[in-house]
Amino acid sequence: MEKRSFAVLAAIALPILSSEQSAQGQPIPSDLTLEQAVELALARNPALLAARNRIEMAEADAISAGLRPNPAFSFESESYPYFRSDPGPFFSNQEITARLDYEIQTKRRLRLGADAAEISIRREMAMFDDAVRRLRLDVREAFYLVLLAESNRQLATAVLDQTDQVIALNRTRFEEGEISGLELTRIEVERLRFADDLFQVRLESQNAKAALLALLNAPDLGADIQVKGDLSEIPDLGIPIDASAGEVLRIAENRRPDLRAAIAEVERSSAQNRLQRAISSPNITVGGGYKRDGPDHSLVAGVTIPLAIFDRNQGEILHSEAGMRHAENLFAAMRNRIALEVRQAHNAVKVNTERVEYIRSRQVGQAQEASRVTLAAYRLGGVPLMNYLDAQRQYRDTIRVLNQALFEERVSIFALVAAIGEEQDK
Repeated sequence: MEKRSFAVLAAIALPILSSEQSAQGQPIPSDLTLEQAVELALARNPALLAARNRIEMAEADAISAGLRPNPAFSFESESYPYFRSDPGPFFSNQEITARLDYEIQTKRRLRLGADAAEISIRREMAMFDDAVRRLRLDVREAFYLVLLAESNRQLATAVLDQTDQVIALNRTRFEEGEISGLELTRIEVERLRFADDLFQVRLESQNAKAALLALLNAPDLGADIQVKGDLSEIPDLGIPIDASAGEVLRIAENRRPDLRAAIAEVERSSAQNRLQRAISSPNITVGGGYKRDGPDHSLVAGVTIPLAIFDRNQGEILHSEAGMRHAENLFAAMRNRIALEVRQAHNAVKVNTERVEYIRSRQVGQAQEASRVTLAAYRLGGVPLMNYLDAQRQYRDTIRVLNQALFEERVSIFALVAAIGEEQDK
């Protein structure tokens, strides 16, 4: 039986270990899509692998719970007249007893222990699914944080390049005496601000990439990766974003793995309480064997019945009852928390979508037009330098606000997906 159990565990564990080792050795591609990032994180993230190990531990506990106790063999030798001057033959002048004792484990107690262990496996599997849900959210948010930093970097680079063109134009004008040195100095000072913006977004980009690589368990967090995607695109994640809050809440109650884990914990605590009540009736130990007393040979038999007078497992029964109430309260708290998460995520998607639409329709076009017209007019000498710089700052700030709004809209969608709970085959 033990060899068979070991063979089964080996057959299950070896493919898992080999797949984990191959996933750990899989390189991080230099051009990374969102789907690739999620897949790599699910295969390589050590926190998720640790959650999988908890399932394996629960499965091992289930094997232990289904095993019967081992019999006990005892051998006794007594009454040998060692201190006599002539003790005589060793086996003829003493009592020798060899016996085998076995504690009878009832089928009901075995079944109750196995039931509690099987429910623990379901709970750990649900907790693993919940770890997957949270990891997907973290990877998606980290991925789009890189996209946000890259979008801001491209904006800062474009603004700085345009400023350099204007500086080159003003140097020519200054040499020809068309503008004063003060005007040239002003735009050069403004260039320092635009350059500082570029340094800041470069740092944000590097830190965002490092955070993403850490989720992928990459060996080098400083690897230069390029994320493939557009901050303005909304990925299709297969969820009803336009559904009402009540509808998405009903979906969440059917999908959320942490709620399934809370339900399994309620069932496990109830099974544990039944097991502790069964333990209050102690097991009976039966035994028998062979006895030799000098030349006499005989058989021995015995029964050991524990007397449940003082210890009737009262403490463990009360502990398991408190555990049942604790699990039920945690389940109620979990439902409330999920309802709050769904409501807040649903509100965030709605408001952030309206915010992006407002910025696009009311501010971006005006800022782009003002920057274009002011630049053209300044090149022709039709507007002063301060008007051009104000238009550039407004354009830069507007696009950065739009980028941040787009990022927060995407993250709110990802949060809604996580709050609802994705289908298991996704």
